[in-house]
Amino acid sequence: MKTTIPYQDLSIIYFAIATVLLPLFACIVNCCLSGRRNQISGWIATGAILASAILSIIIFSKTWNSQQIHVQQLWFTIGGTQLYAGILLNNLSSILLLLVSVIALPVHIYSTAYMKHDDNYDRYFIYLSLFCFSMLALVVADNMILLYTFWELVGFSSYLLIGFWFTRDKAVQANKKAFLMNRIGDVGLLTAIMILFAQYHTFDIVQIFGSGGLISQSTITNGLWVSPIGSLPAVWQYVAFGGIFLGVAAKSAQFPLHTWLPDAMEGPTSVSALIHAATMVAAGVFLLGRVYPIFTTGELDILAIIGCFTAFMAATIALTQNDLKRILAYSTISQLGFMVMAMGVGAYASSLFHLITHAFFKCALFLVAGIVIHQMQHIKEDNDLDIDPQSILYMGGLRKKLPFTFLVAVVAGLALIGLPFTSGYLSKDGILVQAVDWSDNKSILFRLVPIGAIITTWLTAFYVTRLIVKVFFGDFRLAQFHPHIKYHISDGGWQYRVPLLLLAVACLFPLFSWNPVLYERAWVLAGFDSIHLARVNIYHTIVPIGVNILSLFIIYWAWAVYTGRKILVFPQTGFLFHLSYREWYFDKFYNKVIVGAVMGLSKALSWFDRKVIDGFINGLSVLTITISKIAAWFDYNIIDRISRLLTFIVQITGNFVRRFQGGKIQYYLFSMLAVVLAMFILKILI
Repeated sequence: MKTTIPYQDLSIIYFAIATVLLPLFACIVNCCLSGRRNQISGWIATGAILASAILSIIIFSKTWNSQQIHVQQLWFTIGGTQLYAGILLNNLSSILLLLVSVIALPVHIYSTAYMKHDDNYDRYFIYLSLFCFSMLALVVADNMILLYTFWELVGFSSYLLIGFWFTRDKAVQANKKAFLMNRIGDVGLLTAIMILFAQYHTFDIVQIFGSGGLISQSTITNGLWVSPIGSLPAVWQYVAFGGIFLGVAAKSAQFPLHTWLPDAMEGPTSVSALIHAATMVAAGVFLLGRVYPIFTTGELDILAIIGCFTAFMAATIALTQNDLKRILAYSTISQLGFMVMAMGVGAYASSLFHLITHAFFKCALFLVAGIVIHQMQHIKEDNDLDIDPQSILYMGGLRKKLPFTFLVAVVAGLALIGLPFTSGYLSKDGILVQAVDWSDNKSILFRLVPIGAIITTWLTAFYVTRLIVKVFFGDFRLAQFHPHIKYHISDGGWQYRVPLLLLAVACLFPLFSWNPVLYERAWVLAGFDSIHLARVNIYHTIVPIGVNILSLFIIYWAWAVYTGRKILVFPQTGFLFHLSYREWYFDKFYNKVIVGAVMGLSKALSWFDRKVIDGFINGLSVLTITISKIAAWFDYNIIDRISRLLTFIVQITGNFVRRFQGGKIQYYLFSMLAVVLAMFILKILI
């Protein structure tokens, strides 16, 4: 075993391996259990992720801001290339290991109650454990081959969970869409990995991207990408960036590969909480953090622009949606845009900080949505109604029936907006300050990035307030539509309340900083060597104050609009409304232009196959059969008859000649005389 740490410290590695393998063990055990609704399967999976969470806490306590731990062992050899597989534990992997397991734990507890009446209860926890194993393994993988392997496994397990209710056509279409879009990104990432290997002759992440690694010793000069190992044309570096970006855009739902994520809401809400919080969509931002040194200044600018556009675009769409989970899905896309933008403006630490804080408040909001939808579904079934239980148009006034759920929704919503005293304030305002600082002395195009990000923050304040008001304030609109319905709803038991309580506490500032208003004091930022911790300019003061004061006014405005006070109400008509409501027409464009083109080409190829290829083959088969029939007739009528004639002649001749072999001397003399006479006659005639 090749290791860079003392032997006595290998216990951390064993803990890391156990953290990763425990969910896989739970998956295998649950596969062996009988009974589709065996309740023990949920607690086996929950116990495994609880053990993983405990171990990840131990690992984090021993590795955070400590020496990097890297252990690897020879995996296989191809030619002269030796490929090592191992575990890499640094600040990035240890905090992601902690985040994934800690977020997955309340989701598992919540799921034991949320899914208990489902006919495929055990299959759900099998998929969930496989999902957690994939993501935990992804964050500790020490080479690009292992990273890509678990990257694919994360995509596969999410495909299973999105299509968990596969008897529903929408679920099948959703997981198919997610699968296909992620394949586009996976092809890009695989291309980038092959280019990196061609340039550096290794898949080792530490050797390539580590401090003092091969990337740091590489330059682009005179059209060549030069490294200590060799050189390639500079265009291959740009292709590698494009491939990595495609992988990030697909996994983390960035423009233009973002449209699969809202449709992924067809899976169970608890699955949505995990996918949107700390697993699949987080993988793209994690990848950016892993390979960050490879990006040039121009490439980082591209990340900043695309991330900002994605954040703004998704926030505008969330303004008008009526599906509760779809609003949160577009919110996730928007927040991921913030993270990608932060990477582009050089706010590496703040991007990862926002990834961590976002995991808690978005998971809480999805679990809140799960409770609300669950209760609406009960009302629908008990009263035999034909309604969409996810539509906020039928909700309202639920704070009286679901007080605890309402309180958690408010705390998580304020964190999502980024108001002071929440964790979201610390991470989001840090990104905004650094974006403004980055754009200083740049062209107008780059100045639009922080402006777009600030506007997106205000849009977030509006749609979050709209969601909370429409769900929890006012009168229960379903009762207005159906006055005679009966309903008895509640926050649920401890399996609902405990996860929400834990997540709500994590949405507040003390978990990340004892100072509620200065993001620079957050311990997470110190762990990533952030260069933006000194308050060197006025932006550190005026940006948070200006953004949050206006956010408060927007919250009041949205509250007034949706509680019926009719203050500056935008008409639900016109181009801008339809642009938002129709989700910027991206799906329509993709379906008509791209899917339509593919389907048109498929139909043309099908016609060519049926009419030309099959026609040629069918014609050839007819010709072959005709020739075969002619050959068979010729064989039967010509060849066989000649053969039978020859047989007859030989038989007659044989019978005739046989008479001369009877053993009588007179026949022999007669034969000899006949032959002599015949020869004599022939001699005379010739």
